[in-house]
Amino acid sequence: MPFEIPDRLKALPPYLFVEMDRRRRAAVEAGKDVINLGIGDPDQPTPGFVLDRLRETLPVSAHHRYPQQIGVAAFREAAARFMQRRYGQRLDPVSEILTLIGSKEGLGHLPLAVLNPGDVALVPDPGYPVYQAATLFAGGRPHFLRLTREQCWLPDLAAIPSDVARRARLMFLNYPNNPIGAVAPRGFLEAAVRFARQYDLVIAYDAAYNEVYFDTPPLSILEIPGGREVAIELHSLSKTFNMTGWRIGFAAGRADVIAALARIKSNMDSSQFAPIQEAGAAALDGIERPEIGATVAMYRARRDAMCAGLRAAGFHVEPPPATFYVWAGIPARARATSDSASQGSASMNVCARILDEAGVVCVPGNGFGAAGEGYVRFALTVDLDRIRTAAERIAAIRW
Repeated sequence: MPFEIPDRLKALPPYLFVEMDRRRRAAVEAGKDVINLGIGDPDQPTPGFVLDRLRETLPVSAHHRYPQQIGVAAFREAAARFMQRRYGQRLDPVSEILTLIGSKEGLGHLPLAVLNPGDVALVPDPGYPVYQAATLFAGGRPHFLRLTREQCWLPDLAAIPSDVARRARLMFLNYPNNPIGAVAPRGFLEAAVRFARQYDLVIAYDAAYNEVYFDTPPLSILEIPGGREVAIELHSLSKTFNMTGWRIGFAAGRADVIAALARIKSNMDSSQFAPIQEAGAAALDGIERPEIGATVAMYRARRDAMCAGLRAAGFHVEPPPATFYVWAGIPARARATSDSASQGSASMNVCARILDEAGVVCVPGNGFGAAGEGYVRFALTVDLDRIRTAAERIAAIRW
């Protein structure tokens, strides 16, 4: 009997990043000098003070056993100190903080803790693909919240049909936003909290990029009045501290939702290796160290160079106030050419040409949802000279 994948996998949309990675590998194998601005994976090393703490704790024999299920106390306490110092929120490290094996893991498991089959989850479009996938895996039904430049990349909560809102039990929000780089003002977060209270739903606030900002520090939804009663916030050490491969993060906020997520995790995993949590505690306590500020300054320089180069190449670009992504509207002529050729999406066609003709990898905006069509995303994860080279190569393409 042939194997047939289950319906939950069939329901997932095509993963366009796989096709772009196939093209990238083919270009590399053909001997091309490829500049990879596709995946959001920092190119800088983990700070030395974090590595030092890992070395100190690795030999501790007690750490080679299963860690405490909700996370090593030192890490949860450091997370609580971080939330107090950064946002003025005093959280209980036992009931309101939970260690995650990276924030992606927490996002992936959260719908299992919140949704019953058939419940609605409100999912931003464009948005991180995990929101939709995790909702489907939990038997939920995604309802997409379209984000547009005209709306400052914020969902129009008033436009959500009332029958959909009544059936919703979960709303994903992500600011600073991946893939766009937008941030949410206080007024919107206050409206989101009111909406959640009105319809008795949980907000999952993905704050993975909160510390990669260039001007005003982004807000926590937990510092909004009423936010702690309706939301949990998910933080990641991956981008701030160049620790993507370490897989460490935490959830904070509403205690009963934290407990439900912990219950799911106790049946699915055994938390993260304790020395990694100890090193993560050192990272959080070191958030104000100069190494972190230097990393953000580095991304600012890369952002400015990439935005200037893309504008010169005919892309519509607004410098993002946060994250290390540049969200670029494709040139009008490229869109027209793709439409007339009828060879798939304009975003995908533009990414393919940029790779084939410039040797630069970027990802199509519609890989983040249908509303991302007409855009491409660049990750600023190579050094400044390579950023400039990438922009020069792209500018040489004739659309």
